[in-house]
Amino acid sequence: MRLESRFRWLPTPFRSLLLFVVWLLLNNSVSPGHLVLATLFAFFIPIITFPFREPQPLIIKPGLAIKQLLLVLYDIVTANMQVALLILGPVKNLRPAFVKVPLDLSHEMPITILASTVSLTPGTVSAEVYPIPESLPEGEEPTQRYLLIHVLDLADEQELINTIKMRYEAPLKEIFQC
Repeated sequence: MRLESRFRWLPTPFRSLLLFVVWLLLNNSVSPGHLVLATLFAFFIPIITFPFREPQPLIIKPGLAIKQLLLVLYDIVTANMQVALLILGPVKNLRPAFVKVPLDLSHEMPITILASTVSLTPGTVSAEVYPIPESLPEGEEPTQRYLLIHVLDLADEQELINTIKMRYEAPLKEIFQC
């Protein structure tokens, strides 16, 4: 059961908490008036805006999500050093390429997180997710989706695909259960 369906009076508790804290920080005050306003905003804004939101998968394993975040931060730092060494070397040694990574993820948010992770890691950039469901004939679902990635220096295409799928996509599937 989704958390959102159990708490109709507080559909997005984390967002409500964030609204409450941000209001107090923006006003730099914890006076009774600001506490009341923060509570009202935290309670009513999510209720009013909830019908406009697209349903998002919940983070089922927050511990794994934190571990994955730390792994991505580590990868960003190490990839920065690798890219620095590549661009300081001879340009003729670079092997740029586009790679199609087949996606097993089904929901838009985890796909967006995967594409962002790839783009945040220096040396790779997400170019496109295709086929885009809106581009298909009405009622037709894509049989396989791909993430198109540009790589600064590609040694082995299959190894890169396997790394992305095992290091980033598999944990996202587990975190969001999709």
